[in-house]
Amino acid sequence: MKTWSRNELEQLMDISVVQAPDGLENVRMLAEYAKGKKFCAVHALPNWVPTLKEMMRGNSVTLVGSSVGFPSGAHSTATKVFEAKQLIADGVGEIDMMINVGRLKSGHCDYVRDEIRALVDLKGSMTLKVILETFYLTTDEIKKACELCIKAGADYVKTGSGWTKVSATYDTISLIARFVNGAIKVKASGGIRDLDTLDKMFQMGVSRFGINMEASKRILSEVEI
Repeated sequence: MKTWSRNELEQLMDISVVQAPDGLENVRMLAEYAKGKKFCAVHALPNWVPTLKEMMRGNSVTLVGSSVGFPSGAHSTATKVFEAKQLIADGVGEIDMMINVGRLKSGHCDYVRDEIRALVDLKGSMTLKVILETFYLTTDEIKKACELCIKAGADYVKTGSGWTKVSATYDTISLIARFVNGAIKVKASGGIRDLDTLDKMFQMGVSRFGINMEASKRILSEVEI
């Protein structure tokens, strides 16, 4: 295992409160936990972005991010574009976009590619991560989703939303790493609960990790410095 420092780990992590029941107190707890650290990003559901931005004032290292088309991905493209524009107006530093799982599974590849590209065209220099929700996909569908994200110009493929059963497994990461072959970055999210798992996935090519607060506390407690 790599010898990790807390700072190194924090810079790989997106910490989030993006479950349906997460309200003001959860957003406040996230901000209080993250404000003095160097997490890559903190994420909340879209309506909480202005609140989280205000609470994170003074931390110039950590981006505030949010999601588009979450959690089903079945919104119309026009709705996703509108949502992304609102998030940008609210000051997000990055966006996690939910892929249209149903369209992908129906073989509507041009639709999926064009929808991702519509957000790529909006994002400017911001990071756009595309959530594949691999729990619902076959191996061939994961491969196709990765190809579409690369063609559309997204920055990351992301395993899952955290709203399904575990999506970030070693087998899934191995498949994605092989399919993308370095052409796009990989974010693992959903089921990462300890340093050993994070380390192994990092060695497999993952460069970002979506982790909830409690799991991040547990992982950071495993290193001394």
